Amino acid sequence: MMQSRLGKRAKTIAAALAIAALGSAASAARAESITLYNAQHEQLAAQLAKDFEKQTGIAVRIRNGEGPALAAQLVAEGSATPADVYFTENSPELMLLEEKGLLGAIDNPTLATVPARFNSPSGKWVGVFARENVLAYNTAQVNAAQLPASLMDLAKPQWKGKVGIAPSDSDFLPLVSGVLAAKGHDQALAWLKGLKVNAQIFDDDEGVVAAVNRGAVATGIVNNYYWDRLDTELGKDKVRSALYHFGHGDIGALVNVSGAAMLKSAHNPSGAQRFLAYLVGERAQALMAAGHIGYEYPLHAGVAPDPMLKPFNELQPPTLSVQQLGDDSQAAKLLREAGLL
Repeated sequence: MMQSRLGKRAKTIAAALAIAALGSAASAARAESITLYNAQHEQLAAQLAKDFEKQTGIAVRIRNGEGPALAAQLVAEGSATPADVYFTENSPELMLLEEKGLLGAIDNPTLATVPARFNSPSGKWVGVFARENVLAYNTAQVNAAQLPASLMDLAKPQWKGKVGIAPSDSDFLPLVSGVLAAKGHDQALAWLKGLKVNAQIFDDDEGVVAAVNRGAVATGIVNNYYWDRLDTELGKDKVRSALYHFGHGDIGALVNVSGAAMLKSAHNPSGAQRFLAYLVGERAQALMAAGHIGYEYPLHAGVAPDPMLKPFNELQPPTLSVQQLGDDSQAAKLLREAGLL
């Protein structure tokens, strides 16, 4: 009888330990998290992070900031960074981190979800969304037929006082990198010096599209989504502007890639890989496209963009690779040389 009691007690203890182990595992699953350094739209990143947590149980702690600033912070932090994933609006910041050796390899199935030209050449980051450089114009001041055939023309004397730019906005840097890659140093610098003479300067692209819409300036160089968001916020009856798309491979039609990467020093690499796979998956891409927040182009095949956007296959961007755009370091130097920073 004593042996029987001891056996029952051992079974009870074993069961209790098993239940405790299951509870600990469940708690660990609930407590699992990743840290995201986010330079994408804050509202969009929050929406995607919330959905990812709902789907996986992995919490996403978000630190928001501007792309170049967060990239510089990651370089300064090195392997001590708390970041698992970096998500940004422009490829040059990702190229910088890749050059610094701070990024880990991304799972091949994740990379294969997106056309290779939108990804890191070495598989260290993945393209998530894309957007186009455009010219916003005030329809009461300018007819579409009067708009220039090339972005470079905006530096000519006839455009003095008629163009708005935000040279300190992080989205302007890749455009300068594109001009530098396509035209070379001398033409890029001459273009920037012409813009310094011709342009009204604003703090950011939101300020540019708002000024164009109220008629403070006739045209403005922006990414497409700034005008799309303004159109949504104001409504058609209050919009006094429109978008002009450069064609024929002009540098003004540059398509920028918004991408994400896992840090080599990630504390939760498996969670980071799952988040990257989620970002390029059909669910997240469709959620973004239908969200009326980002107004960017999904890079997952078969996911249609917001109907407000011009069809992606109708864009006529220059044939510049993410390698040719580089890491923006030369663009920043050119802007300073031209007196725009």
